[in-house]
Amino acid sequence: MCRANGAPEPAGTGGAAGTDAAFTALLEDSAEDLYESAPCGYLSTMMDGTIAKINTTLLDWLGLEREAVVGRKRFTDLLTVGGKLYHETHFAPLLRMQGELRGIALDLKRQGGGRLPVLASAVVKYGAQGEPLLIRVTAFDASDRRSYETELLHRRKEAERARAEADEARRQAEADRARLADALAVLQRSLVPDSLPAVPGLETAVHYHTAAPEQLGGDFYDLFPVAGDRWAFFLGDVCGKGPEAASLTSLTRYTLRAAAHHDPEPAAALATLNAVLHERYTAGGDPRYCTCVFGIIEPGGEHGPTIVRLASGGHPPALVLRSGGRAEFLPTPGGLLVGVLPDAPISTVETVLAAGDTIVLYTDGLTEARTGPGRDDLYGEDALRVFGTDLAPAAPGEVITALTGLLDSFGDGLNDDTALLALGVPADSSLIRPATSLPS
Repeated sequence: MCRANGAPEPAGTGGAAGTDAAFTALLEDSAEDLYESAPCGYLSTMMDGTIAKINTTLLDWLGLEREAVVGRKRFTDLLTVGGKLYHETHFAPLLRMQGELRGIALDLKRQGGGRLPVLASAVVKYGAQGEPLLIRVTAFDASDRRSYETELLHRRKEAERARAEADEARRQAEADRARLADALAVLQRSLVPDSLPAVPGLETAVHYHTAAPEQLGGDFYDLFPVAGDRWAFFLGDVCGKGPEAASLTSLTRYTLRAAAHHDPEPAAALATLNAVLHERYTAGGDPRYCTCVFGIIEPGGEHGPTIVRLASGGHPPALVLRSGGRAEFLPTPGGLLVGVLPDAPISTVETVLAAGDTIVLYTDGLTEARTGPGRDDLYGEDALRVFGTDLAPAAPGEVITALTGLLDSFGDGLNDDTALLALGVPADSSLIRPATSLPS
């Protein structure tokens, strides 16, 4: 059987007769029963707060007997200490002023301990002459809501605590990174000279670019006097990064210094370094190596030629910018990586620097910089020679400044440390500029 609109009759209602019976039962529900058994608490008080009437629902919630409440207790007697304070300072004054309150959160005391959170609404009943007669209060059990709010508050505090811990961890990590960067910078500076010494009859300039401040680089250089009027210089790159590379750099630098004072011949100095690295690392099953170019320069003074002798162990060739406006590489063929083999073949080349000539040493961070839209191409030695040709003639300081700008132009394509060292004879040999150091 269906209703007139086509919807089926609810099961078990007996159709229209069942519906009429349900309505009849509702009509027979007395107002008193509805009051006493309502799903919320009801109470009425005199204007002084004395409870004049309270329903069974509220009595059951609080575990109280009617005889112990009606006419014997005031509304405030049902409240917790905090509830009494709020009633005196807010609830009662606002009720007198406004005549009604809605949705006030209060805690009622249960018999035998415990509390019942409720949302209370109150209204003042007035007489025919407008005089206040009594106060009617409705209380809804807010236990579930209070639990929900407590859980939300707990979760919020947990989230705030987690966020605070994350912020503190981030600040600590940033501080740790800053301290590490400072420590690495100090250690990095200890591996290369802060500046170059002034060399009579020469101009010098240097630049060191660190690709990753959080890692120790492996590039190195130095310039120092040896026997007579000669000066030794070297520049190179060790394998790897970090503390192990720093240890290898330190060993390499001090080995070359000691070797140069014993025998300043470039090939002899690199042969000594090769023997030390091979014995220390490769022979023990932990191969470590470096590329290096080592040179001896003997300034010629105002009238004599400046002679440069170079030896290389697997290092890119030096670039010479001539006073006539051309640039050329100074190849050192046959040099192998230093430290790989017990006896590495090392060749030596010699050149003369005239007034206005500059020789430039560099590590492969320069020539292996990535270029092009997709960073797929290497800058390369050909591009460097063209760059030098366009620059020549140029003093060491001018060359290093131009190359520093070139490094900056690579952007994120420059992903390796790069060391640059330039030595040159002034165009006017009577004017000797001080040594120049350009920090990264």
